[in-house]
Amino acid sequence: MHRQGGASATVIVVSRHRPRELERCLSALTRQTHPHLEVVLVADPASLQTLPDLPLKRVSCDVPNISVARNLGLALAAGEVVLFIDDDALAEPGWALALTRPFADPRVMAATGFTRGPDGLAWQVRAERITPSGQSYEIEVSEAQFLGPEEGAPVSTVGTNCAFRRSTLLEIGGFDPAFAYHLDESDVNLRLAERFPVRLTAVIPEAEVIHGLAPGVSRAVVGVPHDLSAIGRSTAFFAARHGGDVDWLRQAQRQRLLRHMVAGRLDPLQVGSLLATLESGIAEAAAAGVPPDPVWTHPAPPAFQPFPASPPGAEFIWGWHWNARKLRARAADAVAEGKLVTLLLLTPTFLPHRLTLRDGGWWEQYGGVWGASRPGDSHMILMTRSARIAREWGFFAAVRR
Repeated sequence: MHRQGGASATVIVVSRHRPRELERCLSALTRQTHPHLEVVLVADPASLQTLPDLPLKRVSCDVPNISVARNLGLALAAGEVVLFIDDDALAEPGWALALTRPFADPRVMAATGFTRGPDGLAWQVRAERITPSGQSYEIEVSEAQFLGPEEGAPVSTVGTNCAFRRSTLLEIGGFDPAFAYHLDESDVNLRLAERFPVRLTAVIPEAEVIHGLAPGVSRAVVGVPHDLSAIGRSTAFFAARHGGDVDWLRQAQRQRLLRHMVAGRLDPLQVGSLLATLESGIAEAAAAGVPPDPVWTHPAPPAFQPFPASPPGAEFIWGWHWNARKLRARAADAVAEGKLVTLLLLTPTFLPHRLTLRDGGWWEQYGGVWGASRPGDSHMILMTRSARIAREWGFFAAVRR
């Protein structure tokens, strides 16, 4: 199904009881520039009809198991490449196209992009490798690279910003339901590397998403965990299958909890009980034993269902925050004309910048003329308003035009 513009692609979105985040995620996908895209939504019954006018393939799933849900989406996917994004993430307009392009090289079996944090500007994850113990470590990547495993550690494809060649993913059985949460895509990375040892994973910096930290199965607000059993169970399964160990996990999670405690986000009396849930998960996995590798048994998917690509044209609007009402009206008009719109609202302060997708459909960046707006920025950047506008316009031109 190769056409001019690249391989056909299916974006799979899994959502469970987060309708607000899901609506914003799907809205961002309507602004993708990929010309041969379809979208599959796997969601709880109440969320399944979110944005009902969008031409989505929809399947109901209310099971707290990300691998089960992703396999249901994969069974409906007719694209040559399947992409995954979390329901609390926002894809930049060129994300799907950038993440799909590497698959023109037959050696590429997977791809991953760069992921920004909830403020929309600082990096959350860039390029990493994953070890047989489930421990990730950062690697230096500044431009697109195609990489194989090193010392048993393949590139880690971040779950909210990743893509796979559908045929290879099916050949290893898809996602393993033994990983209900945590390391589900990392297990895929290891099994793909074992099955296709000379194939490559593409790291594509320009394939960007903004990832929130919405409450979920094991964390409350601001990323504070309330149960570590799923992490313990998945890591123990992972290490047993791939020949690693879990000794590192105990120390890492203890340090994580202590950081939250020192920051005042976690009651000191909760640290011990949370670490006990970690041990419970590890023990549960040990008692269950190593799960067998999954086998794909689903029938062929229904026909490809085209998702409308965003029309060409982009507009960058800027001004002082006290003119926000007028500027937002202008942004709304530009969106109605079918344009990809970024609105920059400035304050005469050192306020750090934040970026989000507004309900009206435009990207809105808010911050001080002298505030940090890029990873590595100092807290104070002395520049004129004109220089600031030129700086942010350059980013807009690189990412959204």
